[in-house]
Amino acid sequence: MRTSLVSTLVLGLLYGQTASATICSYGDDPQIIAHTGNPVGKTISYQNSTLYVSEPSCKKVKAGVLYITDAFGIQFVNNKLLADSFARAGFYAVAPDIFDGDPAPFDLATPGFNATNWTLTHNPSVIHPILAKGVAYLQSKGITKIAATGYCFGGRYTFRMLAPGTGVTAGFAAHPSLLENSEILAITHPVSLAAAEVDPMMDPARRSEIEQLLANNTTQPYQVSLYGGTSHGFGTRANISNPEEKFGKEAAFYQ
Repeated sequence: MRTSLVSTLVLGLLYGQTASATICSYGDDPQIIAHTGNPVGKTISYQNSTLYVSEPSCKKVKAGVLYITDAFGIQFVNNKLLADSFARAGFYAVAPDIFDGDPAPFDLATPGFNATNWTLTHNPSVIHPILAKGVAYLQSKGITKIAATGYCFGGRYTFRMLAPGTGVTAGFAAHPSLLENSEILAITHPVSLAAAEVDPMMDPARRSEIEQLLANNTTQPYQVSLYGGTSHGFGTRANISNPEEKFGKEAAFYQ
């Protein structure tokens, strides 16, 4: 498996001294990431919320991923495929239905859809209890170390889940939207951030501001990676026929 400095750090935080006993092995050229195909996980009901669950094949797993989707929810097949990919990498993966069956449409200009009202409806006071159920489910399966990985809308919640008391010990966010400075400053665990070259939600000035906040106002280890030739959403919706976008999606996954 390819690794970077922070992915090694995160793996160390998650697996600790049990890494050799828990991580799955896929040889020298693992085919971990699924860009297409059918999801292999299952959708379950847990504490009156819906979770997409993908279990690793290896035994004695103690590390899990709380997968926080983009605005298109667990109904979007690419989100399920990425959760499955984390399971193939050796993590117990859980993706809560943070929108409770009400994801945004792929075309935000769909008649009758009001993005502002939708965002106000699906706010932190509603989403956090659902994420907490995802954490509780992982813990019920014996998972003791949990990383949050969030994309776009979910990227903001990666940072929020790195605050004290959530049960999450490390985080990754790809092209987060609506991220507030106070949420960055509140983190108490390591974070890794993947940024798109073209992103109206996180333009160069905002990206620089986030880097400065991480560098100067938090003591937590962090990484910020910029992927050339990519645009907002590449972490889940990259055009795989485009080499730059494909590289960006895959490198961000391993980040």
